[in-house]
Amino acid sequence: MSVLAASSSPSVATQLFGSGLIGLREGLEAGIVVMILAAYLVKAQRRDALKWVWLGVFAAVAMVAIIFLVIHYGTSTVDGLTAEVIAGIASLIAVVIVTAMVLWMRTAAKTISGDLKAGMEKALVAGPIAILTLAFFAVGREGVETALLMVGYAENTAGSSWPLIGLLLGILLAAILTVAMYFGALRLNLTTFFRYTAIFLIVVAAGILSYGIRALQIGNVLPGAENTAFNLTPGYDPSTWYGTVLAGIFNFRPDPTVLQATAWVVYLVVVLALFLRPQSSPAPAIAASPTTSSEPTES
Repeated sequence: MSVLAASSSPSVATQLFGSGLIGLREGLEAGIVVMILAAYLVKAQRRDALKWVWLGVFAAVAMVAIIFLVIHYGTSTVDGLTAEVIAGIASLIAVVIVTAMVLWMRTAAKTISGDLKAGMEKALVAGPIAILTLAFFAVGREGVETALLMVGYAENTAGSSWPLIGLLLGILLAAILTVAMYFGALRLNLTTFFRYTAIFLIVVAAGILSYGIRALQIGNVLPGAENTAFNLTPGYDPSTWYGTVLAGIFNFRPDPTVLQATAWVVYLVVVLALFLRPQSSPAPAIAASPTTSSEPTES
């Protein structure tokens, strides 16, 4: 078990809220992908191919669950400095992949609907395996991002199952919202939703980066474990509501090292600047219905 994780465990409510929001956000992204594929098949009068889409979706979900369980609970069974090194490496990998996906989706979301429909048109000609594969990779891409993000996010919960439960509840809510949007019972401003939740994910990733650096410092992989940037411990109560939120969602420590604090600030400044920079063309309007050709322009 990680030494950092054992030092303090956030409240159940904090674990559920943080992971639930991640599940809701990522679940909606995956749900929109499935909605586009299903709507295209219905419009093309190829309902017979829907079963292959669902098989691909279920296979992707199973893959994501295995990735999360193997990495998260695998590291929870290791003790000492080895656990810190594994947790640190897993956290840094998660930050790199999540950051790349967030920045990629910022521009790719404008064309994702057309790309998925074009891919499905070709898959229908190629056969059932091609349809299954298209759905698997389209949903799996979002799912792997979620699994890696959750691995880094959940490392400080001492092997608790609450982050996984919160993630599943968030995904369930996302599924309900997606179905409601598909049948026209609900309309959401998806552009605004994905924009602000992406900013939330960037801040979470900054905390995971800081956590990973600290873990590698404790594991003697990185130097500077004794060089403290500042120390708020005397006036900081981790048991308060704000203490559990800061630690449980953003991996905040009242006594970060110089390398931790520097990496956190540099990451936030650089990634937020890249994400918030103006796009070259105006974003199309959002219409949350199965017949729309517009998708969220930022995520």
